[in-house]
Amino acid sequence: MTTDQQQEAFEFTSDWKQFAPIAFTNLLLCIVTLGIYTFWARTRERRYLWSNTRFIDDRLEWTGTGLELLIGYVLAIILFGVPVAALQFGLQSLAIRGYGAAAAGIGIALYFALLYMVGIAIFRALRYRLSRSYWRGIRGGSDSQGFGFGFSYLWRTIVGAFAFGLLVPWSMVSLWNQRWNAMSFGPMPFESNARVAPVFARYLLFYLTPIIMLVLFGVLAFLGFAGGIGQMAPTPQQLQQNVIFIAVGTYLLFFVVFGLIALVFYSAYFREVISQLTLGDLSFEFTATSWDWFKLVFGSLLLVVFTLGIGQIFVGYRNWTFFIRHMRAYGEVRIDTLTQSATREPGQGEGLLDAFDVGAF
Repeated sequence: MTTDQQQEAFEFTSDWKQFAPIAFTNLLLCIVTLGIYTFWARTRERRYLWSNTRFIDDRLEWTGTGLELLIGYVLAIILFGVPVAALQFGLQSLAIRGYGAAAAGIGIALYFALLYMVGIAIFRALRYRLSRSYWRGIRGGSDSQGFGFGFSYLWRTIVGAFAFGLLVPWSMVSLWNQRWNAMSFGPMPFESNARVAPVFARYLLFYLTPIIMLVLFGVLAFLGFAGGIGQMAPTPQQLQQNVIFIAVGTYLLFFVVFGLIALVFYSAYFREVISQLTLGDLSFEFTATSWDWFKLVFGSLLLVVFTLGIGQIFVGYRNWTFFIRHMRAYGEVRIDTLTQSATREPGQGEGLLDAFDVGAF
């Protein structure tokens, strides 16, 4: 491919005005059906987004159904939701009867089990989405059921919290590599060799922000109590006002600054992990900067707030178009060697994903 063709390997060919009728119709039908239509609404939205996304010389196609998503969700609730709820009531009963140690032990085991299931949910959501995404009649998928990834997610998440959380970037990057290395598209396997070093400096900034903010709060609190250097001690009323003002101001400032630093970290993280992802002779690049992430996140936040929540129906559209418009592909696709994937197709949708409310990507 030439340079111009490389830059246009991914293209979204529609706009929000064409998407709006679908979004508002989905919202209305979800309200009328008391939320049951949600699964079909999600399918309809994906079918629209995929069909308006061009990769090289052909459009994507979404073949999943609302019934698959509904069945997956119901199975997840029956197999995992009900037992977990029963265990929680059992733990309360044990604690009330004085078996606190037993309740604590079972509670820890339950936490580990939930982490394991979240790992399976993340893996299977990606596997399902690849298996229902077609390009030139070819789909993706994985032969793995995700059980091994669930254990990896469990122990890597726990280890990532060691050393006061400084191993979190290693946990995130290694799990990304493991998950994508188990996937394929057609006859070609994905290969991911993302590194921790390029994102660690950004994570360290993210990590140190709460500490810096705590020190800042301490300094401001001291000045508030002291009334300022060289000034008379404040009256009780002034002291109370100072403390409230400092506490509220620091609280708001913390979330604003912490959110901005988080976006700086995630921009570096996604640039690294996607740039180290390959599919056959294809390599990828993600060009979104921290400023691009800021416009996406805070734009969606303002959209939801100023529309009293109705703007939420456009958030999925904004997220998809954001990723497509910042994706680049380089290399060559040999059409004559493409064959249909031989991986097993999952029979139902992202039930665990919905049950635990976590993202696949």
